[in-house]
Amino acid sequence: MGYKSGFVAIIGRPNVGKSTLLNAMIGQKIAIMSKRAQTTRNRIRGVRTTDSSQTIFIDTPGIHTPHHRLGEYMVEIATQTLQEVDLVLFVVDATTGLHPAEREIVKQFEAVRTPIFLVLNKVDAVEKPILLEHIETYQNIHAFDEYVPISALKHDQTETLAKLIEDRLPEGPKFYPDEMVTDYPEQFIIAEIVREKVLQLTQEEVPHAVMVEVEQMERRNQDTLYVHAVIYTERDSQKGILIGKQGQMLKRVGELARKELEALLGSKIYLELWVKVKKDWRNRPTLLRQFGFNNE
Repeated sequence: MGYKSGFVAIIGRPNVGKSTLLNAMIGQKIAIMSKRAQTTRNRIRGVRTTDSSQTIFIDTPGIHTPHHRLGEYMVEIATQTLQEVDLVLFVVDATTGLHPAEREIVKQFEAVRTPIFLVLNKVDAVEKPILLEHIETYQNIHAFDEYVPISALKHDQTETLAKLIEDRLPEGPKFYPDEMVTDYPEQFIIAEIVREKVLQLTQEEVPHAVMVEVEQMERRNQDTLYVHAVIYTERDSQKGILIGKQGQMLKRVGELARKELEALLGSKIYLELWVKVKKDWRNRPTLLRQFGFNNE
């Protein structure tokens, strides 16, 4: 009696800190983070369980103007999520204020009956008078249910946000065991960590034409998990950049990913990476389905 549970969507334009907020809410990393926009391509479900509630967070891709079929898919699942949850967190960048693209996002709220919190992220980097001006601007375009300034990166006011969320959740059961923090399989987490390292190391040289697929994963003894993964790109030139001179770039990607995965999964990892080209895969429905991009 009195236990609360529910689903909470984290939405917003790209690069405002949605994945950082998800990780802060869960208490550990399950969503990859990058300075590059549109990092998140799937709805990543993270679970926060306490003695009084269980919150299932859904981190959606940033709502943006799509330029390929993958981009259209990302926007479709982000907008669809608004109709499927108990609460929406609309995350914005407090350092920049209202962005023109956010006006288009807010228009979609008119048809949504779900409670919506405006979460102003990165407040550690903005002066209070400017922050108050930004809040007033957002108030003028929509009557949000709560206005919550936070710094997800520094965990500033994230517990306050968590309490406000719990207050809004309906009574319900635990959907997941206490120890579970995500319902995605290990293969998905491994692929995302590898992709994150590619984004971090290649900077602007390789755009988001990168997809990672774990083709084989098996435990060969009690201490070591063997992983064979393929990094797909769209052009031969991107493949060359990812491999690097004498294979040094690919080696560095593997080293960084392996260290993080060993800490995350609590096991030794033998990570074997290959790079292959799938030309224009982001516009090919068959390949998008193969890589798991669908609305189910």
